[in-house]
Amino acid sequence: MSSHDARRRLIESARYELIPLKSLHDQIPHLPAGCSVSVTCSPTKGIEPTLELSAELNGSGHHAVPHIAARLVESREHVEKIAARINEHAITEIFVVGGDPDPVGPYSDGLTLMRDLLPLCHTVRIVGTPSYPDHHTVIPDAALDEALMAKQSLIAELGLEGFTSTQMCFNAKTIEQWLVRQRERGMTLPVHLGVPGAVDRARLLSLGTRLGIGSSLRYLRKNSGAILRMFSPARYDPNKLIAPISRRADELNITALHVFTFNSIESTAEWQRKSLT
Repeated sequence: MSSHDARRRLIESARYELIPLKSLHDQIPHLPAGCSVSVTCSPTKGIEPTLELSAELNGSGHHAVPHIAARLVESREHVEKIAARINEHAITEIFVVGGDPDPVGPYSDGLTLMRDLLPLCHTVRIVGTPSYPDHHTVIPDAALDEALMAKQSLIAELGLEGFTSTQMCFNAKTIEQWLVRQRERGMTLPVHLGVPGAVDRARLLSLGTRLGIGSSLRYLRKNSGAILRMFSPARYDPNKLIAPISRRADELNITALHVFTFNSIESTAEWQRKSLT
């Protein structure tokens, strides 16, 4: 497949990440019909609103993927309640993350939660897990590598499908080098390439800092040329990251986009439409 065809395939497959904030519902009508939607988990509101919104989006014809944050799970009993809600709503795909807050219960990482949660989720067929080409703010790369391989093994043992979604990184070369290294280590999971949506510069910098993508934002701030190339004129252009990676998308098994919309759904959907015309 040519680089152009690969880029188009990725853009067509874009999954919109939504943040459960008050302003979100004004933007939901701008979602493309039947699109795939990833619903994050609020440290202050907990997991239940994420599951409720996912059920609502599924009922509207979308394919909703709730994030389940390990550090927000209070107990084994809470795990059972989460699984019951997932089964009740017939959710077929979830995304398990460790989360950033201090743990409220016994789960401090995604792998530990997955071991208890996944066997109880009878409707789930696909499980996603995060990965960090641009490093993690506190977890060493070696620990991240080990956890990623352990999650891959667990997903396979349970007879489920899996994928990993790369967290925010603005440097295509960094992402490519990281992925080559992971493939050489034996990581076979399909990859969803994490890219910012068509987001206003000020919104990206303000919300991005709150959501823990500081290292990538520092890269942008230190490289004024990178900022000018990526924003056209004041809005981020996802193609600036997608285009250089597309040439190796098939080789590296990059199967989809995970678009961090920061709830700028209208502008991101407009970008997607224009990119496909």
